[in-house]
Amino acid sequence: MDFSPFQAAILLAIAATWLISFRRRKRLPPGPTPLPIIGNMLQVGSQPHETFAELSKQYGSLMSIHLGSLYTVVVSSPEMAKEILQLFNGRENPQATEAHDYRHNSVGLLPMGDTWREMRKISMEHIFSKQSMERSLDLRKEKLRQLLDHAQKCSEEGRAVDFSEATFVTTTNAMSEIMFSEQDVEFDSPASTQVKEMMHSAVTIASVPNYADYFPMLRPFDLQGVKRRARVYYGRMLGIMEGRLDERIQFRKENPNAPKKNDLLEMIVDSLLAKDNKLTRKSYTHLLMDMYIGTLVVNTNGIEWMMKELVSHPDKMAKLKAELKSVMGDEKVVDDSKMSKLPYLQAVVKESMRLHPPSIVLNRQAESDQVVNGYLIPKGTRVLINLWGMGRDSTIWDNPLSFEPERFLDQKIDFKGQDYELIPFGSGKRICPGMSFSSWVMHTMPATLIHNFNWKLERQDASDKEAKRTLNGFPMGLAAPLKILPYKE
Repeated sequence: MDFSPFQAAILLAIAATWLISFRRRKRLPPGPTPLPIIGNMLQVGSQPHETFAELSKQYGSLMSIHLGSLYTVVVSSPEMAKEILQLFNGRENPQATEAHDYRHNSVGLLPMGDTWREMRKISMEHIFSKQSMERSLDLRKEKLRQLLDHAQKCSEEGRAVDFSEATFVTTTNAMSEIMFSEQDVEFDSPASTQVKEMMHSAVTIASVPNYADYFPMLRPFDLQGVKRRARVYYGRMLGIMEGRLDERIQFRKENPNAPKKNDLLEMIVDSLLAKDNKLTRKSYTHLLMDMYIGTLVVNTNGIEWMMKELVSHPDKMAKLKAELKSVMGDEKVVDDSKMSKLPYLQAVVKESMRLHPPSIVLNRQAESDQVVNGYLIPKGTRVLINLWGMGRDSTIWDNPLSFEPERFLDQKIDFKGQDYELIPFGSGKRICPGMSFSSWVMHTMPATLIHNFNWKLERQDASDKEAKRTLNGFPMGLAAPLKILPYKE
């Protein structure tokens, strides 16, 4: 077969790049030998988190993986995770995040400069701080009462509660009230399902398998249409945020003496109208979108997995129900003030997040060359902390595949970023700002439902194998929405 000079030059450049990379591996963490051009892509397969966990047994807790031209280091131990999270705070930017300049305006993707600090400060002070959570307590309890009413209706009609929908409606309405003083969605509503699908698409588009992320030379072509779809999904959500912002600004101009609302949008309008804001309007609309949709997948998947574990382990459900009865008595809604008296509930949440972390991996990017454990991690390296693998590691946990909340009753391990065996929300400066809100959802929502009803699976033959669903190889939740029948004896 004849090659043109241009084709020969391209092949030579690729071969040289691969050879240099392969030789350089002597300084890099150990790992499986990559093939030319594609690296370890075939070896990693469709379930990367499982492959990483198996390979780490051979190559150690700091391991090199080549996915096309994307060099990745996989971390599989609490000790290495602690060191990595103290050194690296950069974030990878998939091609999808180029749409609407999302990568340069999202608080989750921005480098830690002045804009990032201001956006994070706003989210903490007005939504997620202890004081802000206390201010929204009555509002959040009202959303739990609405959830109970929905469960009661399902019980009376003999139909199951769809936990994907229930979590979505409850958390979305709580966040919408805090941000906009409005309730956005309803139970048993086709319109709400459409909103959920739109939000889910915006959350997950950056995780869609995209060869352009593994071979950057393909980025200009967008062969799989990932960036085009991201432009549509982000555009829809940003349009909603911009519309709400415009509506509030117009109302304020037409009603200058009207009482101000106690929500996040009011603060943003104050800042924009005063023209003393540190952020641009574009940054504000992206921040609104991030906060609005950011807890969707995390909370929905977390609640579904927790309830699935509890109905699959009736003894654990009974133990939790007894604790709730002893503490709550005739009170229906479980709130934050009772949490210190509910150690088993806390243990159930921790155990569920150990087995089913809301993020299967934590993603970081090396912003400079660093030496870790004697190995070089070059600038630009993608670093993945395999939370799924750590949660199932028998060198870290006894009986790691068993659902045993009791393991946390005698251990002072928490998920707030200080105990690296359990870091579902990350750690350090990049720790998830919405951790307090997600913690509220994970504790109070299932506890309130379990306290007031008994539960059984709609389909008794449902299994974990049937339940597994993946996105870009990483489990995102259940294949079909979890549906459980509420009843009272």
